[in-house]
Formats: sequence, structure tokens, C-alpha cells
Amino acid sequence: MDTYILGIESSCDETAASVVKNGREILSNVINTQIDFHKKYGGVVPEIASRKHIENIDAVIDEALSAANMSLCDIDAIAVTNGPGLVGALLVGVSAAKAIAYAANKPLVPVHHIRGHITANFLAHKELEPPFVCLVASGGHSHIVNVKDYTDFEILGRTRDDAAGEAFDKIARVLGLGYPGGPLVDKLAQEGNPHAIEFPRVKMDKDSLDFSFSGVKTAVINYIHKAEQKGEEINCADVAASFQNAVTDALCEHTIEGAVAACAKTVALAGGVAANSQLREKMTAMCKKHGISVVYPPPVLCTDNAAMIAAAGYYSYLDGERAGLDLNAVPNLPL
Repeated sequence: MDTYILGIESSCDETAASVVKNGREILSNVINTQIDFHKKYGGVVPEIASRKHIENIDAVIDEALSAANMSLCDIDAIAVTNGPGLVGALLVGVSAAKAIAYAANKPLVPVHHIRGHITANFLAHKELEPPFVCLVASGGHSHIVNVKDYTDFEILGRTRDDAAGEAFDKIARVLGLGYPGGPLVDKLAQEGNPHAIEFPRVKMDKDSLDFSFSGVKTAVINYIHKAEQKGEEINCADVAASFQNAVTDALCEHTIEGAVAACAKTVALAGGVAANSQLREKMTAMCKKHGISVVYPPPVLCTDNAAMIAAAGYYSYLDGERAGLDLNAVPNLPL
């Protein structure tokens, strides 16, 4: 019998709802983005994000059901992101999901945002099955995860300070590129020399797969400030390319090390930074040397969306996970 999950996502600045069939087939995936509202501030303003979620969430959910040609009666369960993320933004999605679950008498399934990103790969690659190792890199997260089963995850490494996507956004701001920074840095980097400037790659210690991106971020900012103070011309394309090269080196090297140690045959990419062109090319080349295959979602499933939440909710639903109407938003929810 087929299982239909309504997914709801509101952890940051995307109000999203989706209907997914059997955890693999997207019937609808509606995303209302707030990027234009946050651009002028150079980043997400939590209070604005929360208010926009309140304004948009009912219409987004209605549109997702309509696009899937379904009603709430046809839905088997409601899956919602309850963390991590911005607490005010999360509360909007959680409150909507609880109200729908109560009114329609449907099971409520909580979903961890990072698990959602990982599960996006099942939507894009229907042949993919655990185990595999996944790099989740976004504006808020940089994790290397050993996906042992659909609901069994082990963290092999994580950032100790800035997330990779956060570093991209900050460097984009310093270079005057705008927001969101990741795609803009990626585009500019294609015009530059990735070896023009040697920015640092941090290795925490011999046995650690953890990341640190505050050092490379600071190094780039110091490089620009020193050049400005000396009146030297700055080649922004070279700066972007060299910065991106340093970050993708660290992401790829640590992930490959983790995959080899876990005897993984497949590496998956997930999160907004997974859309970065150099990361995809470099990871593919490095995995090929080790006889490891690589998969990653299309860009629309790399950024925040509800299809990934519905898919992750499907596997949690099958595993018997349920939440009561006391479900709360947990901004620092552990994986």
C-alpha cells in the first residue's frame, strides 16, 4: 500500500510544503523564498523570517496539496522540521503541523533538518540505499555523517566554528557580491586562479575529521584589508577562487578520509553548498581515485525544501516515530 507524507519546512527563510509518495516520489514541492526580503541586510533577519512564514505557510500548504491533487484525507502523516534552525521560524512550521495533525487526526512525525538534507539524495537517486557517507554542507551545518540505515546516523566530523556556507556568505559580503553568497562566489571563482593565493586549510588533529572555517575566513578578510591599506589592486576573482579552493579541499579531503575509514562504497553530498560546482567536480575526481561513487541532488533539493522533510518523515514514520501535540521547536536539536 502506498504511503503519502505531507512535509512542512520552515527552519530558516524558506516556507515550504510538499507531498511525497513512498519516500521517493515527489508529487509536489512548493517553496516560497524570502531571499529578496533579506538581501538588503546581507543575511537572514530572524524576526522578518518568522513573520513571513506566518504570512505564507497556509497558502504554501494548500498549494502543495492542490499540486499533488490530494486532500488531507489522502495523507497518511504530517512530517515537520522541528530543529535545528531559527527558533521563531521553526515554531511557525511546528505549530501549523500540529494544528493539521490534530484537525485531520493524522500522525505527527518530527524530522531533524540535517536528516532531511541527507534524505534528499533518495529523491534524486531512487536506486540509492544505505549504508553510505554523506557530507552535509550548508549555511548552518558542516557534517560528515555515516548513514548506516534510513534512521541510523553517526556523525564522523563536524565544524567547530563557522559552517562552510556561512563562510561563503561572509566572504561574498566582504567582496561586495551580495546575498546569498554561495552561488555568487562560485560564479566569480570561475573567472579566477584558484592557486593565486594560498589560504589555510585547517586539520584539527591527526584522528579528527572536524572542520574549522573561521581561519580561512579571517585570512581572506585580512588579505583584503591589507591590500586596501597599501592601495594595492585586488583581483576579486582570484580571491574568490582561492578561498573556494581552500574550503572545498577541506570538505573533500575530510569526507574521503571518513568514507575510506567507514569502507563506504558511496559518498553523497547534501545541503546548499552541495550545489557548488567545484565541490562536485573535486569530490567526483577524488572519489574516483578511491573507487567510490558519488551522488548529489539537483540544486532545488540542495537548498531548504519540504520534499526532503517528507521523505525523511516517511522513513521515520515506518520506523514508528511519532510526536504528540506537545512537540516543540528545538533550535540546537542534536542529530
